[in-house]
Amino acid sequence: MKNFTKKSSSTLDFNIDFDSELIINKKTTSNLFLQLKSMALIRAAEVKIAKTRKTGEIGGPVHLGAGQEAIAVGVAKYLSNHDYVFSGHRSHAHLLAMGTDLRKLFAEILGKSTGLTKGAGGSMHLWDGQRGFHGSVPIVAGSVSLAAGAGLASRLQGRSNIAVSYFGDGAIEEGVVHETLNLARQIRIPILFVCENNLFSSHMHISQRQPKISVSRFAVANDIKVEVVDGNNLIAVDLAARKLIDIARKTSTPVFIEAFTYRHFGHVDWQEDIDVGVNRSKSDLAKWKKRDPIKRLEIAMLKNELVSNEDLSKLNIEIDNYVAECWKLAKNDPEPEPFNLLQDIYKK
Repeated sequence: MKNFTKKSSSTLDFNIDFDSELIINKKTTSNLFLQLKSMALIRAAEVKIAKTRKTGEIGGPVHLGAGQEAIAVGVAKYLSNHDYVFSGHRSHAHLLAMGTDLRKLFAEILGKSTGLTKGAGGSMHLWDGQRGFHGSVPIVAGSVSLAAGAGLASRLQGRSNIAVSYFGDGAIEEGVVHETLNLARQIRIPILFVCENNLFSSHMHISQRQPKISVSRFAVANDIKVEVVDGNNLIAVDLAARKLIDIARKTSTPVFIEAFTYRHFGHVDWQEDIDVGVNRSKSDLAKWKKRDPIKRLEIAMLKNELVSNEDLSKLNIEIDNYVAECWKLAKNDPEPEPFNLLQDIYKK
C-alpha cells in the first residue's frame, strides 16, 4: 500500500505507514464510540443516497465521500457550533459530523420544503448555521476564501472562534487557494485548512497533475504549521486536529492538515470505479477498501476490549433503522410551493 501512486515511491515526500494498526491509548479513548457511531451513520446515509440516486429517487447529481469519514469526524470533535465550517461539493460528511439532522439533509437532497435550505440547494449547496456549517459550494475551492473571511471577522471581533475550510487535492490547483494561504499567514487568520487528498481530481490522478503526491508543501511555503496524516486512521486525524485547532485558537494563525484517503465511489453518483469517464484501478480500490476507516477503528476497539461484537451489531441495526426512518419521513415531506421560488432571495 505504500506505493499506491502511478509514479515511483521516490515522489513521496512524507512518511506514513498506511498499513499500520490504530494505536489506542488513554489520550485517544475519549468519545471513540461516539466517533465510531458518527462515522457509521455517515457511511449508511451516503450508501442510502447512492442507492436512491441509482434508482432515480434523487433527481440531481450527488458527490459521495464514503471511505473518507474519519477526516470529518476527527476534526469535528474539536469544533463548536460557534465555529465557521465551509466545504465543497463533497460535503455530506462534514455536515453530519457537526450534528446536522439527517432527515433535513435527506429532505434537502430530495428538494423538499423541510430541507436545510427548503429544498433550494440540493446535495451541493448545503447550510446549517446553527451547527456551525456555513456553506458548501460546487465551485472547486470556492469556499476557501469565504472561510478565511469568516476567520478574519472572528479575530477582528476579538472572538476565539475559528474557521475551517475542507477541500480536495484538485482544489490546490486553483489560484484562490494559494492567495488565501498567503493572506491567512500574512494577516494572521485563525483558520484550519483541511485537504482531503484522495488522489483524484475528478478526471485525473494526482500523479498526472503534480510533480509530488503531497500538496502540503504549499502550506510549508507560506510558513503554515502542517500535519500530514493517514486520513483513514481516525486516531491520527483526531490527534492532528486537536493539536492544530488548539494552535489556531490560541495564536490566531492558520494551520493545515493534509489527510490521505480514497473515496469508495467515483467522482459523481453511485458507480465505484468510474471518475467522469476515467476508469480508476479496481485493484487500488480493493486495497483501499481493506483499509476502511470504520472497519479499522472497529478492529482496534475490539482488540482493546472497548466494544464487543454484540455492541457493534446493535449499533449497525440502530443506525440502519434510523437511516430508513429519516429517509421515509423526508420522502413523504411536502414539496416547496411554486411561490417559494421568489422567496428568500434577499436578506431582510
